[in-house]
Amino acid sequence: MHGKRVKLFCGLIVRPCNDIINRARLELEKAFSQIEIESQRVPFKYTDYYRKEMGGYLLRFWWGFRELVEPESLSEIKRKTMSIEDMLRDERGFRQVNIDPGYLDLSRIVLASTKDYSHRIYLRDGIFAEIEYTFVRGKFEPVPWTYPDYRDTPAMEFFAKLRKIYKDQIRKNCGK
Repeated sequence: MHGKRVKLFCGLIVRPCNDIINRARLELEKAFSQIEIESQRVPFKYTDYYRKEMGGYLLRFWWGFRELVEPESLSEIKRKTMSIEDMLRDERGFRQVNIDPGYLDLSRIVLASTKDYSHRIYLRDGIFAEIEYTFVRGKFEPVPWTYPDYRDTPAMEFFAKLRKIYKDQIRKNCGK
């Protein structure tokens, strides 16, 4: 065990359907804990990667969870989010939501992925991890491979707020 717990979040790309968003929220809260912070919801305009399966107009946003997790649980968390995606498929078998989990600590943001690449590190069970930001000079800075949507203002604002919540949370827990 690593010893230092981290702040779990999930990035969602979803069809703009309240039923799907509400069902995803319910399943994620059941699996991980209450959602305590949500980013602004913005149109997902960064790639056509999801268009064929999920449609042309998609929303992008992030949710941060109340309970801290062990960083080494990231592969199990990714597997769970994949099963939630499968549970929420439409009648044709197409995904209606893409859920990418990650975690934040005071110095970095780490994402889980099923795709191997030179900058990703294998965890286990077909799951890889990549650093998306490092904390430098008082703020999160993207790294060369950071996704375009993670470079935009809604993401940067969300992660700055999530880091503050996390910092307050670990400070409060140290006093116990």
